[in-house]
Amino acid sequence: MNIQLAPTGLNPFDDPLDRILAEIALSVQLPPSLHDKAKSRYEAVRRHLEATTAFFDQIEHFYPQGSMAIDATISTRGTDDEYDLDIVSQLGGRFRGMAPLEILIELEAALADYPVQRVLRQTRCVTLFYADKMHLDVTPSLRVYASLDRESLITHAKGPRRSADDRLVDMNAYGFAQWYASRTPLELRMAKAFHRRWLDHAGLAARADADVDDVPDQCDFIVKNTATLALQLLKRFRNIRYARYAGRIPPSVMLSYYAGLAAQPNMSLSAMLVRLASWIIRDIEQASLYRRLLHVANPVCAADVFTDRWPESIAQQDEFAEHLRELVHSLEAMRKGEMFPNAMMDTLRDDFGDRVVTRAADQIATEVGGGIQQSRQLYTRRGGVLLPTAAAVAASTVNPVVSAARPHTFFGRKI
Repeated sequence: MNIQLAPTGLNPFDDPLDRILAEIALSVQLPPSLHDKAKSRYEAVRRHLEATTAFFDQIEHFYPQGSMAIDATISTRGTDDEYDLDIVSQLGGRFRGMAPLEILIELEAALADYPVQRVLRQTRCVTLFYADKMHLDVTPSLRVYASLDRESLITHAKGPRRSADDRLVDMNAYGFAQWYASRTPLELRMAKAFHRRWLDHAGLAARADADVDDVPDQCDFIVKNTATLALQLLKRFRNIRYARYAGRIPPSVMLSYYAGLAAQPNMSLSAMLVRLASWIIRDIEQASLYRRLLHVANPVCAADVFTDRWPESIAQQDEFAEHLRELVHSLEAMRKGEMFPNAMMDTLRDDFGDRVVTRAADQIATEVGGGIQQSRQLYTRRGGVLLPTAAAVAASTVNPVVSAARPHTFFGRKI
């Protein structure tokens, strides 16, 4: 009889390269304090809407979508401490005869007096801007009945007046989240280790000690597997590479789809990130070979096209593939011990941002302490890199090379 054991995953903090990558991911995570706020806020928004005349008894479902639904939220493009969270508001029969722009205007009006810094109507949602830099996008939808669970139509209307481009767009964010969960099973060892560190970063070490054994049942937020952690790193890499780009960028939901495809339990974090990036590169190369734009659709709803607004050209998708090739090349060099410490740190800064890499280095340095200098550690207390040389790795020696980290900059500013 064959017995299949549940995947436990690898502790990313046990491997030097995976450790720095995991610390980088932690540096861009939605922190525990804001995660708790996010939960309470989206419930508060629902109560507010239900108390208005327009939306009373008209909200059938109110649920997270996108990164929030799969626990893959990271800081917004070009920032280290701003977070976009997405909510779907499935509306009732009163809204079925209304034009897309009318629905968005009604939603904007109902939220106009909501106690936030700013309320902004956008093409497909209404965004609430909070003082602590959290942004909550509320997307109105109309359920498509006699279809898969919660397949919906969402509004698309730029405004300020109606136009021929206004339309309803197919969407099944709920079904996609279920698909993603089925493709990325819980890796318990990895999840426990990462959750403990997530709480510890927020100064909640006692809570981490108390809760870590019950992570899957007791915590609403948890990065459950290495594929999701790699997804967060890839999103951060994209955000840094496109930080000053004015146009549309590779969409997060498309990257999430590839993370679901590439997921493979019990892989190291660096290997999973290489696998994920390589999967996307292959699909882009195949599309470009035949002079086609990359087409990625929701696996549970073919009409829900994730690439409907990006890429806009073959050159645009090829540019992203080239960025990914650079990432894969550098990660492979790091994994083989072929990159000198200073070059490795410069590369990580270029790929993931100065501040978060410095924060990750400082975190490791604090834990290592001034008196602990083992070959498995990456950093000294002052942030210098502590890594074996390529020759030493090949010879399996334990003599580290210590190299001081140079001053860091982030978008031109020293820190």
